[in-house]
Amino acid sequence: MKHLTLATLCLVAALFTISCKTQSAASTTQSISKGSVKGNWIVTDIRFEGIPAHSKVTVFDQAAFGCFKGSQWVLPSNANGSYTLSSTDDGCSTATQPIVWSLYKQNGVDMFQFKKVGTGLKAKNVTDGYRVEISSLSNTTMEWKASVNYEDKTGAIIYTLQRS
Repeated sequence: MKHLTLATLCLVAALFTISCKTQSAASTTQSISKGSVKGNWIVTDIRFEGIPAHSKVTVFDQAAFGCFKGSQWVLPSNANGSYTLSSTDDGCSTATQPIVWSLYKQNGVDMFQFKKVGTGLKAKNVTDGYRVEISSLSNTTMEWKASVNYEDKTGAIIYTLQRS
């Protein structure tokens, strides 16, 4: 009888372990939906990993990273959006850049990607674009991680966005 009780306990423990692992694996393979990203966002913080804190880094081939602090990203449900640079600190220029955006899955990682478009330009005719990893997403915040090479080292720029 003791062997039957011990065997039953082991079986219950094994089933519990398997069910927890299955649930965990399912949650990590879920993709981020376009609906959860759409909306208006403001970049509230930019920090570096593996790069000195006061490095001179130009992002998205447009401006110094500091110019993007406070930038507003409009990401409607259709693919046409924009971002606006409003900071005038450290020689930053204000600008609004129309973009076409989407989500992309790369090696199991959710990526936010966009192309800059201008007046008279169609996204299909623009060959350059940008991808950043969506490293976290909630109803109110999103974090992007962009890999960069700096002085022959690999690092990352981390953008924190707040839904507005």
